Amino acid sequence: MPIRRTRGATPRPGATDAVRSPLLLLALAGALIGAAILLFLRFAHWAGAHPVTAVLLALLALPVLYVLFRAMPRARELRRAARAGMIPPPGEEPVPEPVPVAQVPHAPTDARDGLTVALPPPVPEYTTPDFAALDPDGFEEAVAALCERDGCREVEVVGGAGDLGADVLATAPDGRRVVVQCKQYGPEHKVGSQDLQRFGGTCWTVHGAQLAAVVTTSEFTAPALEYAEACGIRCVDGTALAAWAEGSGAAPWGPAMLDTA
Repeated sequence: MPIRRTRGATPRPGATDAVRSPLLLLALAGALIGAAILLFLRFAHWAGAHPVTAVLLALLALPVLYVLFRAMPRARELRRAARAGMIPPPGEEPVPEPVPVAQVPHAPTDARDGLTVALPPPVPEYTTPDFAALDPDGFEEAVAALCERDGCREVEVVGGAGDLGADVLATAPDGRRVVVQCKQYGPEHKVGSQDLQRFGGTCWTVHGAQLAAVVTTSEFTAPALEYAEACGIRCVDGTALAAWAEGSGAAPWGPAMLDTA
C-alpha cells in the first residue's frame, strides 16, 4: 500500500475554545468605534488650527503604521500556535522555563503500553537506507516506510508547514494511533528538551496519539530523555534507528523481528 503524503494536514481538534459572549463583544466593539470617532473629530478640529504640525505628525505616523501592519500576520500566527499548544521555534521567542514534571502532559489512560506480538521478518526487497544522507522529506518517507514494513496500517506522511509536530501518522498492529516526529540532525546536534516539550504539547491533545515517538539520526540530551520518560514519549536515537531498520532492534510499538536463521 503506498504511503500517503499530506503536507500541512489539519490535526485533530483539541479542546474547544472558551465561549465568548456576543453581547460583550458587540459592546466592546461599539465602545472602540465610538472612541475612535471622538478622537478623530478632536484631531480634525486641532489639525484645522495647526495644519503644519498636523502634517508633520502624519508623516511621522506613517512608518509606525507600516510596521504595525506588517506585524499583524505574524501576531496572528503566534496566537494560533499558542492556542494549539505549540512553542515558537528557537530563536524567535525567549526560551521558556522548563515545565515542572507535575505539569507535563501524559499519555492518555487508554494508551496501552505493552508491546505487540513479535514482528514478521523484513521483506527481502527492503534495503536499509543511509538516513543521514537523505533530505528532510526523504527521511520522513524512510521512517514512514519502516512503520509500514513493520505492520502499521494507514501510514501517512504529514510533515510540513502547519503539521504541529507530527511528521508521520499511522495505526500500530494492535490498533493504537501512532504519531511520530522526525528529527534529522547531525551528530553534533542533539535533540533537546525544548524539542520534546513542543512535541509533548501537541501529540496527545491535538493529534490524539496513543503512542508518540521521536525518531532522530542523532542523540537526545539527558533533560530531553527525562521529559520523554515523564510524559510517555518514546525516543529512538540514531543507533536504535539503525537497529530497527536492520531488524535487530525493536520498533517503537513492538519487539525485534523474528530470527529466521
